[in-house]
Amino acid sequence: MKVAIYCRLSEEDRDKKFETDDSNSIQNQKSMLLQYSAEQGWEVYNIYSDDDYAGSDRRRPEFNRLLKDAEQRRFDVVLCKTQSRFTRELELVEKYIHGLFPLWGIRFVSIVDNADTANKGNKKSRQINGLVNEWYLEDMSENIKSVLTNRRQNGYHIGAFALYGYAKDPDQKGHLIIDEEAAAVVREVFVMFSQGYGKTAIARSLNDRGIPNPTEYKRRKGLRYKSPETRNSTLWKYFSISDMLTNEIYIGNMVQGKYGSVSYKTKQNKPRPRSEWIVVEGTHEPIIDRALWDRVQALIAQKAKPFTNGKIGLFARKARCANCGYVMRSSKCHGEQRYLQCPEHHVAKDACEGAFISVKKLESIVLAELKKLMAEYLDKDEVARSLEFRNNVQEQKAQQSSNIASYQKKIEELSKGIRELYLDKVRGIINEADYVEMSEKFATERSSFEQMVVAAEKRIAELDKRLANGDNRLEIVERYMNLEHLNREIVELLIDYISVGKRIPGTRDVPVEIHWNF
Repeated sequence: MKVAIYCRLSEEDRDKKFETDDSNSIQNQKSMLLQYSAEQGWEVYNIYSDDDYAGSDRRRPEFNRLLKDAEQRRFDVVLCKTQSRFTRELELVEKYIHGLFPLWGIRFVSIVDNADTANKGNKKSRQINGLVNEWYLEDMSENIKSVLTNRRQNGYHIGAFALYGYAKDPDQKGHLIIDEEAAAVVREVFVMFSQGYGKTAIARSLNDRGIPNPTEYKRRKGLRYKSPETRNSTLWKYFSISDMLTNEIYIGNMVQGKYGSVSYKTKQNKPRPRSEWIVVEGTHEPIIDRALWDRVQALIAQKAKPFTNGKIGLFARKARCANCGYVMRSSKCHGEQRYLQCPEHHVAKDACEGAFISVKKLESIVLAELKKLMAEYLDKDEVARSLEFRNNVQEQKAQQSSNIASYQKKIEELSKGIRELYLDKVRGIINEADYVEMSEKFATERSSFEQMVVAAEKRIAELDKRLANGDNRLEIVERYMNLEHLNREIVELLIDYISVGKRIPGTRDVPVEIHWNF
């Protein structure tokens, strides 16, 4: 009789001198099983040993190697210390111990709990052992989950490793402290993005200077950080920058529970909806201040695409056609000169009159208007008389509310249209193909108006915030009184949007209306 010995340990191994050594507990299991095999007169075919693996983990390498060898009938007996060493899942007990092993002519024996498939009388006890082990797994999983959830809700960090930019506080378990070396890189990433650099351009800049990415940084710090080995694993990538720019942990909020296990029987995780994340504010010192964070989130929301040089256009997502309201697109002609034009002008004949202006000219208009504001508002005694700040903001709120009412009316009309289309299909007035095509078109339009409602509501919230903060025009104008050129950061801070009209015939003048953020 040839016997396959299987050993497993799930606890964290603290008895090893070297990582390749088996722990004392595994060694004890081997000694016991080898002695039992000798007493039975069995020849040991192989010893399969999984260290640091749970009994519910189906990805155990030696466990799966044993099953492959069993299927090829390379031995006659599988020997374990207990049935739970082989598996804690009742499903696998039935599949292998009571199902496939008998078909393959393999006997299963566990010493401590007297499980032996050669003894037909103890099948029920094996099944009961399997059921008890299953309950143990489920109860243990729920207990652990409850403890972890409680710690998360109390703002404790429970991950194995701190987020890049932070380190675990050696004096307070579950608390994060700033790792200044990495935090400097995090600050640089946020500042570069706020200045108009794209995510890929930022990654390229870090790579060109040899700055290790978060994974490599952890390795260099001596942390036992495990991740799949990939080519260029030391390099920064687009997604590393993207994830960093939206992680609230950098503003002092503990964000956890983004992923949840599918089942206690597997280590697979799936993303959770944002509503289920556990967020606790102010648990640790922030790396990024709130003003910079808000500016970066606003840029991300605009989804402005960078040019080939990695920088976002000066007026990206800011310039709009005065005729149709569409965001103007950037194009390059006459060497390096860039122009902004309405995308609707070329879509269809007479779709739009078409707005067109060079970036350089628009920059000069904005600077001139800013200097004009400076001249008007530097006399503090004239501020109260010349600025109709509150009335202006209230007018903007009224306009946005009017827009929302108009959008909602359109949404109701489109919803009604979809319902009527369905009735027409039921009555046989239109066929299935026409119904699908037309209803999809209506649904797309409705979705666009719904997004417009969200944007208008967000704008009203911003206006309310400005009303609460009061009139800050003078402060902003004085701060930027000597500007010679604009950059993306300044445009983002000062300008809400710019309305650009069609060039006045017979002149070189282009009507421009600037909507300031102040």
